[in-house]
Amino acid sequence: MDTFKKLKRFYWPYKKYFFISLFFLLFVTAITVVYPIILQKTIDEVVLKDRYSLIPYLSVAFLVVMIIKGFATFFHQYLGELFGIISVYKLREALYEKLQVLSFKYYDNAKTGDLMSRLTADVEGFRFFLSVGFAELLRITLLIVFSLAVMFYYSAPLALVTMAAMPFLAIVVFQFEKRAHPAFKGIRKSFGRLNTRVQENISGMNTVKSLSREDFEIGRFSTNNDNYRQNYIRTSEIWAKFFPLMEFIGNVCAVALLAFGGYLVINEKIGLGELVAFFSLVWYILGPLMNLGFVINLFSQSKASGERLLEILEAKEDIAEQEDAIDTVINGHVTFRDVTLTYTENDDTALKHISFDAPPGKVIGLIGATGSGKTSITQLITRFYEPETGEVLVDNRPVADYKLKALRKHIGFVLQESFLFSTTIRANIAYGNPDIREEQIIDAAKRAQAHDFIMEMPKGYDTLLGERGMGLSGGQKQRIAIARAICINPSILVLDDATSAVDMETEFKIQKALKEVMRGRTTFIIAHRISSLKHADEILVLEDGEIVERGKHDELITNHGPYQRIYDIQYQDREAIMNRAAGS
Repeated sequence: MDTFKKLKRFYWPYKKYFFISLFFLLFVTAITVVYPIILQKTIDEVVLKDRYSLIPYLSVAFLVVMIIKGFATFFHQYLGELFGIISVYKLREALYEKLQVLSFKYYDNAKTGDLMSRLTADVEGFRFFLSVGFAELLRITLLIVFSLAVMFYYSAPLALVTMAAMPFLAIVVFQFEKRAHPAFKGIRKSFGRLNTRVQENISGMNTVKSLSREDFEIGRFSTNNDNYRQNYIRTSEIWAKFFPLMEFIGNVCAVALLAFGGYLVINEKIGLGELVAFFSLVWYILGPLMNLGFVINLFSQSKASGERLLEILEAKEDIAEQEDAIDTVINGHVTFRDVTLTYTENDDTALKHISFDAPPGKVIGLIGATGSGKTSITQLITRFYEPETGEVLVDNRPVADYKLKALRKHIGFVLQESFLFSTTIRANIAYGNPDIREEQIIDAAKRAQAHDFIMEMPKGYDTLLGERGMGLSGGQKQRIAIARAICINPSILVLDDATSAVDMETEFKIQKALKEVMRGRTTFIIAHRISSLKHADEILVLEDGEIVERGKHDELITNHGPYQRIYDIQYQDREAIMNRAAGS
């Protein structure tokens, strides 16, 4: 029960619905046990004694009992469902909030499909047990207790004979639970992997089709699908083995009841009506005991789901906000002092002894091969990761001194792969500043060279975008992302290869517009094209996480270092063309 204890805070506040539901369940169960008693009275007091005039009264009494049971059943089921639905509503919200605060380090290893499976199938599995499982367990307990009480009232010897098989049934049920829980946990994990495969395939459909890898993807899906099938088959085998055994034990118990009960009736130790009532009552015990397998099945599924949900809720928050963190205006003075970063223990060091100073308004260019540490520098400024050693300062304060929202709302990001939401273009541009005025949205779009192509669309700024910005080219998506960054009016602007998906002419226009935007702001430009860095106040050249060169463009192209090699590679073709043109 540890799993349920840990999740108690989500369902215990709504216990009143649960207990009121149980109050009505008490009525339902008690009335259920009344049926055999009415049957016994009808046989022994009416039929066998030829008192048929009492039948109308018994019929009315039975009808009243049915009506009461109907109302009690309604309130029991409705309040039970309400208890489960409200509980998982809060649980799902807590899970989603947790996913928002978990650091990038968590998402580096998480799989989207698996997380989606946890927030849907696992949450629903837990809800079903709260709504049905707890109540069913209590219903079984009450039904057995009430039935046994009536059985002992009728005949203690016959009740003891009937109960003789119950310890064996309890052992079988226990063994079933022992095997069922690991089986259902395997199903949940397998389902998460299957979801991940589907999600990755759909997200990467362009790549799959462009490389003609449809058959390969079908094969990978089939492997995961088969694994899910095999897990379910193994679970079905457990069911198939244990449930017939439970039913056999129950039938043996019924045969013993009929044999010994018949003997008692013949010897007039009990009445015929009592034996008939006894036979009904014994199934009120055996049926629920066999149904205990269903409850254990629910419990096992719910426990497996709860464990997977707790893995999210109890995941370590690597980036924690200090209790005395401040919320203040940030001017954008960024300083790195001997900063070293390693993402995980088994990874190579991403950054090694990085030091630089970027006062407000300064433009820092970052260039280097893929994996050299360019993006890592900007992710430390926003506290997406924590440095292993050294200090990252903003306005001469460690970044950990600021509230996370206060820090990040002053930093505008335009990433290499621009992510747009499935909503209007206007909403995407205003995403970081929802209260911004319409004219400011349009101004930001103009500065990002996006206004013209937006106005060419059927509904202009009200045009709905597809998933991840489907319907726009890579360059159009990046220009909208640039407009989005402009709208938050950041003190620090990070352009992570922001013009990589646009042509040279559009890049020139965007850079011209960005010069005005960058005025007075600390700007970090991550680029592979030297043309994007020429105007930087300082360029940092990185190799394997270290700064190997620093300086202005004019200095570095004559330094005979890595920057000059990059420059020569990018410009040698252009110079050769110009020389041929001059010669002709």
